[in-house]
Amino acid sequence: MTAKPGGEVAKYLLLAVALALSACTTAQRRPIVDPAAVNAVDPSRFDAIEPLIRTAIADGKLPGAVVLIGLGERTVYHRAIGQRAVGPSPEPMTPDTIFDLASLTKVVATTTSIMILIDEGKLGLNDPVAAFIPGFERHGKGTITIRHLLTHVSGLRPDVDLADSWSGYDTAIALAIEEVPAAAPGTRFIYSDINFFLLGDIVGRVTGMPLDRFSHDRVFSPLGMMDTGFRPVESARSRIAPTGDRNSVRGIVHDPTSRRMGGVAGHAGLFSTAEDLATFCRMVLGRGMHHGVRILSPLAVAQMTSRATPAEERNVRGLGWDIDSSFSSNRGELLPIGSFGHTGFTGTSLWIDPSSGMFVVFLSNRVHPEGKGDVTQLRGQVATIAASALTSQSAAARPPSLAGGDFGARGPQQVTPFTAGPALAGIDVLRADRFTLLEGKRIGLVTNHTGRARDGTTTIDLLHSSSAASGHTLVALFSPEHGIRGVLDASVPSTTDEKTGLRIHSLYGDTRRPTDAMLQGIDTLVIDLQDVGARFYTYATTMAYAMEEAAKRKISVVVLDRPNPIDGFDIEGPTLTAAALGFTGYFPMPIRHGMTLGELARLFNVEHGINADLTVVPMKNWRRAAWFDETGLPWINPSPNMRNLLQAALYPGIGAIEGTNLSVGRGTDTPFEQLGAPWIDGVELSAALNARRIPGVAFYPVRFTPASSKYVNEECQGVFMIVTDRRALRPVRLGVEIAAMLHKLYGATFELDAAERLFGSKETLSRIRAGDDVEAIAASWAADEARWRLMRAGYLLY
Repeated sequence: MTAKPGGEVAKYLLLAVALALSACTTAQRRPIVDPAAVNAVDPSRFDAIEPLIRTAIADGKLPGAVVLIGLGERTVYHRAIGQRAVGPSPEPMTPDTIFDLASLTKVVATTTSIMILIDEGKLGLNDPVAAFIPGFERHGKGTITIRHLLTHVSGLRPDVDLADSWSGYDTAIALAIEEVPAAAPGTRFIYSDINFFLLGDIVGRVTGMPLDRFSHDRVFSPLGMMDTGFRPVESARSRIAPTGDRNSVRGIVHDPTSRRMGGVAGHAGLFSTAEDLATFCRMVLGRGMHHGVRILSPLAVAQMTSRATPAEERNVRGLGWDIDSSFSSNRGELLPIGSFGHTGFTGTSLWIDPSSGMFVVFLSNRVHPEGKGDVTQLRGQVATIAASALTSQSAAARPPSLAGGDFGARGPQQVTPFTAGPALAGIDVLRADRFTLLEGKRIGLVTNHTGRARDGTTTIDLLHSSSAASGHTLVALFSPEHGIRGVLDASVPSTTDEKTGLRIHSLYGDTRRPTDAMLQGIDTLVIDLQDVGARFYTYATTMAYAMEEAAKRKISVVVLDRPNPIDGFDIEGPTLTAAALGFTGYFPMPIRHGMTLGELARLFNVEHGINADLTVVPMKNWRRAAWFDETGLPWINPSPNMRNLLQAALYPGIGAIEGTNLSVGRGTDTPFEQLGAPWIDGVELSAALNARRIPGVAFYPVRFTPASSKYVNEECQGVFMIVTDRRALRPVRLGVEIAAMLHKLYGATFELDAAERLFGSKETLSRIRAGDDVEAIAASWAADEARWRLMRAGYLLY
């Protein structure tokens, strides 16, 4: 057994004793009430289930299903419908069919095993994962805990990279050790298979038994679940529902990561039947006990099925279990909040309602034969019918409060408000140090109106007025796109600064690089610009070009860092292809890069071989998960059409498609919050996009007339976008959703090919044109995003 971290053995022994006593004394002083014993159902209601499923079968959504509805110890409905396998050798579905459970593995095997170890004091919810998996603390993962894994708030992405031809259980764990979090632990819900195969690995490390052996010995065998386990035996093969395109693909886990891990993983790989899962549900409803066999303590069951995510998190999850999240469609319309369940990718689901004692088991192999089935709506409809059959409702078991907020010592430990002080930009830090870094230097300053200290004083004024005191000299100014005042939307001329009398050299006019003449008499270039976090925003390229020219002339470079306004964790989009490299894409990286300008400078300097004498003055008190409104810094429009944080949040996706024949609202009061064209029907487009239920955003139809840019003085119809949840918003996916819908509705009128330069991925546009599912397109970026996340890890400052 792995030793407990920190020498806290006594604490965990006391916990184990307390839970054991609770399990005994609770049962002695208050008999477990079976709500189902006093509830009744109208069985005629269940008659609607089979026609519903047969219609779905006829529509190609699944070959067949087994549905079992229980009310405590009673099975009130159990039916096999349709086929287990379709040609060339069709087989009817049977009630004892064995299914690949996919992600039901997470709750049936892995969560239960973890809670057993918590009952025994061998694990603690707030134990760091790195205490059990050496090396896991790499890349800022040292604070990720068991609780974070169970609730999907670890910050780890959904899965490891499957683009490379890796195989082996140990390789998967090694890949997880190398993961770089996509969000700070405890700050955002990201449903992740990595979380659960790590939990499965921890079970093995703590017990000395692999997950399949431990869950068999401690859960399935004691409960008599004889058809449940990983890697089914050959003798059971004829009863297994196939998940591939041939009837012969049986008993081999469908999930590719689990398959590469050998078929035993904490996130997928378990097989079972409806009868066995009914037994499991009855154990959970029995507060950890079934037919005299105790698997978990009552408090462990209560803990894992109560809210464990922060009050501000809209996705309500227990430990392992789903309660009320974006994945909860299988709860249906009538089962109450406080019930809980889970789904599996292959077409499986469980939902359990402790207040009535009802549970619904839905098992299908919707991925057979072509992988195109869809039971998302069907599972919820079956659960709704099941709940509608209840003719009375016992008050014997009430669901726990889901208000959140009172986590006490049990709650997430990384969600406390940020209180380290106000964020200070690089210029504030340089100023506080009395500009010592620049002492004796002859400076060229690349900046614009965004170069300001926290009190509003411009970087130009600060470097000019402090020159006598610190011994430096401000020699010249350099302006990027939009000019030194940030108001121009065209070529920028060189000019003279009225206040200082210094020459302002334009880097967005006759040249986009500093020339010999411009750099005459300069030994240090200082760069202070506010980026917006998107690959095609040109300030990063201006910085890189300046660094290249400085390196050629042995001029040192100082970058004064500023926040990424749309946070420094989220990464999204395809990597820029070599053909699209240029001023709107300096380096191959995803559209939403998740870095500050100073961090990009560090990465460009090494990975692009610039080799400048570079110093980055980092911010103070900035955290990677912070959006701009959480910094306390004043918003200054980085460019004329970037007027607020909402526009910045939408920009990585809307900006990516503005190269097409769309107006993205330039020339109106709300650029990037609306888009349209004279050839669009705004009502039609709005309805179609809202029907897609795109996370974090809603639409309503608008008409607008741009005063400049595309379609100047011409009325456009289109949509206005409301960001309903910026944490759920994936702006690049949003851009693809809009492009795909425009292509579907308006065909060749929409000039999709014109998006290639900014989107930077011909493959993405080809898939839109082919009508591929947008979720699949977004998922195809995972390998690019992972490679970027790993590359950037060595250059992060915060």
